[in-house]
Amino acid sequence: MKRGKFDVMVSINRIRLLQILMGLVFLYLLFMSFEIPLVYRTGYGSVSGDGTFGFTSDALPRPFLLESEEEMTDKGAPRRPSDDPFRISHGSPHRTPERRMREFRKVSGLVFDESTFDRNATKGEFSELQKAAKHAWVVGKKLWEELESGKIELKPKAKMENQSESCPHSITLSGSEFQAQGRIMELPCGLTLWSHITVVGTPHWAHSEEDPKISILKEGDDSVLVSQFMMELQGLKTVDGEDPPRILHFNPRLKGDWSGKPVIEQNTCYRMQWGTALRCEGWKSRADEETVDGQVKCEKWIRDDDSRSEESKVIWWLNRLIGRTKKVMIDWPYPFVEGRLFVLTVSAGLEGYHINVDGRHVTSFPYRTGFVLEDATGLSVNGDIDVHSLFAASLPTAHPSFAPQKHMEMLTQWKAPPIPKSNVELFIGILSAGNHFAERMAVRKSWMQHRLIRSSLAVARFFVAMHGRKEVNTELKKEAEYFGDIVIVPYMDNYDLVVLKTIAICEYGARTVAAKYIMKCDDDTFVRVDAVLSEAHKVQAGRSLYVGNMNYHHKPLRHGKWAVTYEEWPEEDYPAYANGPGYILSSDIAEYIVSEFEKHKLRLFKMEDVSMGMWVEQFNSSKPVKFLHSLRFCQFGCIEDYLTAHYQSPRQMMCLWDKLMQQKKPQCCNMR
Repeated sequence: MKRGKFDVMVSINRIRLLQILMGLVFLYLLFMSFEIPLVYRTGYGSVSGDGTFGFTSDALPRPFLLESEEEMTDKGAPRRPSDDPFRISHGSPHRTPERRMREFRKVSGLVFDESTFDRNATKGEFSELQKAAKHAWVVGKKLWEELESGKIELKPKAKMENQSESCPHSITLSGSEFQAQGRIMELPCGLTLWSHITVVGTPHWAHSEEDPKISILKEGDDSVLVSQFMMELQGLKTVDGEDPPRILHFNPRLKGDWSGKPVIEQNTCYRMQWGTALRCEGWKSRADEETVDGQVKCEKWIRDDDSRSEESKVIWWLNRLIGRTKKVMIDWPYPFVEGRLFVLTVSAGLEGYHINVDGRHVTSFPYRTGFVLEDATGLSVNGDIDVHSLFAASLPTAHPSFAPQKHMEMLTQWKAPPIPKSNVELFIGILSAGNHFAERMAVRKSWMQHRLIRSSLAVARFFVAMHGRKEVNTELKKEAEYFGDIVIVPYMDNYDLVVLKTIAICEYGARTVAAKYIMKCDDDTFVRVDAVLSEAHKVQAGRSLYVGNMNYHHKPLRHGKWAVTYEEWPEEDYPAYANGPGYILSSDIAEYIVSEFEKHKLRLFKMEDVSMGMWVEQFNSSKPVKFLHSLRFCQFGCIEDYLTAHYQSPRQMMCLWDKLMQQKKPQCCNMR
């Protein structure tokens, strides 16, 4: 009897427990019915109903996510702590995404609203830049949607190989045909070893020039007589708004040079920055100077200030008549004469370009950093010259491949480590262009292998915008999926809009990585990661900082190629700013920049390093910023004991890394 009562009590307890569980399930379902719509309202999908399109981590398409075994192991990682758990977007706060969502972001979380650029444009402030930015975002959005939808597919390899047959072995143009083509001969497959181009032309007679760029007017002179022309091997434009690179700039100056003598100046222009000019002024290169394929860089020609007098010339002829065994030196005149036809040939050797005029060698120019022969896809001839005909021969018939196969090593050792759960000391955002496959691979194999990055105490990511060639974007997406180190900023790349990538770096570094310090650099910048971090640690912990090669009291140029109009920059001086190839910010400054951009209050300027100085100045008005200047953030090339070295080719990147690893010293690699 007692046992029966006990069984009844147990059954009643079971029923109550079941009722409690059913109640909990009901409450959970009720909670989820409110939570799921909220999640969808906070950003799933790339276009919102109000016309705003933002590429946040939640908006990534499923096909774009990698589902490798390595990545699956990190999906359950907890959310990392953050000093600011809220983000400001469209004027309303929402929580930062979980770590597992942020870990897989391949597209910048920078939110763009088309009205951002309409507001200032209506006031006439920076109207051209605003229009360019708005257009770039609209076009970039369309390209990205096509890319993620899978509509763009690369052509099969066999078809690409068949297409390479369209590249001619030789090209001939008459003067009129050359003129009709804008004075540019297109070399669709570039050059190869021992390719050569012949130009037949006649220099113009000197003309009066009141504003000469290559001469200095003497006091009392109203003008100077000038006759010069430029022959250039150029590369294709890599970014809209950026001038094509000058792979070889050959500039004979018959009259008007500042020296007062006829000269030949040669140079290269890499990333819109001119190198050191090689001037041939009529003196033969020194015997101890390096040669180019055994040829001297500059041959001698007769100058009107030669030391040889008439008397010495008589003695020279007498020595010849009496049979002296002394070697006879033959001097030639300057190879170009006003109004006289010439035949010039430029050929590509093993070590450099060689220039012959009327059958004799005149100059040789060694290959410079950053270029290969196939980059020379056009020949331009401009200036005081009539071109009669051009002939290019021994050209490659295989099209130079933009594809990354020849540059990228698809090995797991070059993949980026995942963003850690603990705090990151330094985030490095690297500006790059879509087709800079070789540059990115060189960075991955050099300083991105630093122990601080491999151990995730520091994190590095490339920031790349959409490219004009759809096949480049397709390859870029594959590269991003494999290496996991590319953040796509989905606007059409433009040289004047690099500033948008810089804002994207601030957004990613402050919110996705939550790093203490954020660094910006270029993909041709070599970074000593540990030394850069030590430089930031010189500033007292907790203080806002801005570290780099600082410029103070710089004024905008109002004339010339790099002119800045008063509409673009009304002030007489730029704010203090660090040179763009490498600088560091504290995370609070980066967060301020992104917040101001999202609230449509951030002023934009086409020079991104000046823009950064302007934003830091604004931040400094409310909270003190420590400015730290160091010349070791090298702006032009490399110096000993550098923190960063700029304008480094992929080959130099590897050389610098080898020196650091083997010799444990920051030594430069001044190779060609």
